[in-house]
Amino acid sequence: MTTPEQYASVRYLVDDVQATVDFYTTHLGFHLRTSAAPAFADVVRGPLRLLLSGPASSGARATPHDATSPGRNRVHLVVDDLDTEIDRLRAAGLAFCSEPVSGPGGRQILLADPAGNLIELFQPARDAASATT
Repeated sequence: MTTPEQYASVRYLVDDVQATVDFYTTHLGFHLRTSAAPAFADVVRGPLRLLLSGPASSGARATPHDATSPGRNRVHLVVDDLDTEIDRLRAAGLAFCSEPVSGPGGRQILLADPAGNLIELFQPARDAASATT
C-alpha cells in the first residue's frame, strides 16, 4: 500500500465533496482513498493525491476569506490519445473550458471539476515523448 509520503498532494477546495469524488473517480481514473464527506475526501491516481476539502474542513477554514475562486493553476494529467479522451468525456456529458491547443510539446485541453478547479488533459508530442524515454 502506498503511504501519504509517497504521494504528491494537491488540495482543492470544493463546494460538494461527494460530487467532486464522483467526478474524479468516474471520469478521470482516480480511486477513493479516504472519505469523511461532506467535510473531506482524498482520491488518488498513481502518485497524485487530491485532497478535496469541503466548506467545513480544516483546509477550507484555514484559507483566507478573500480567496474565493479557483486559481489559474491546474492538475496536469497525461493521456495516450487526447481525441479519444475528449470524445469519451463529451459522451459522458462533460463540457470543456477550452478547445484543444497544440504546441511543440504536445496537445492539451482544459475541463473543470464541479467546483471549477481546472484539469489539463495533455498528450505529449511523439517526438517529445521519444526524447524523454
